[in-house]
Amino acid sequence: MANLADEIERYLKEHLRRSEILEVQRAMLAARFDCAPSQINYVLSTRFTPERGYVVESRRGGGGYIRIIRLNIRNSDDLQELIQREVGEGISQAEALDIVARLYEQEIIDEREAAIMQSVLRRDALPLDLPARDVVRASLLKAMLTAILRF
Repeated sequence: MANLADEIERYLKEHLRRSEILEVQRAMLAARFDCAPSQINYVLSTRFTPERGYVVESRRGGGGYIRIIRLNIRNSDDLQELIQREVGEGISQAEALDIVARLYEQEIIDEREAAIMQSVLRRDALPLDLPARDVVRASLLKAMLTAILRF
């Protein structure tokens, strides 16, 4: 059985399939899942990150809300922006794998391509010390994303 974080993520993503922007109240979500608001915060901060293709905005207080915006990659300009904005000169394994998962979820790459990219970006494939490992990982990811841009 899925854990609570998985259930909350699945619920939010289901609603985001219908619209690129979802606005909900933290208290309403906490009540729906019978959990503390901090558990909602955990899901938002770990599963709805820019690397995974989301921007989360919130306003606290009585009329507070959470707004989740899904960032879609629609064209080569969007992919080029992702390369510049999110990869940078160095990138962690978690951030790189989140980008690959995003590309797969948005059907820019297929399952096989995602598996190949993930295997190249994992720390065991890059036997280097930090920060060199993150720099090499960024360079490899940029090269793969640039190749995707060509097709």
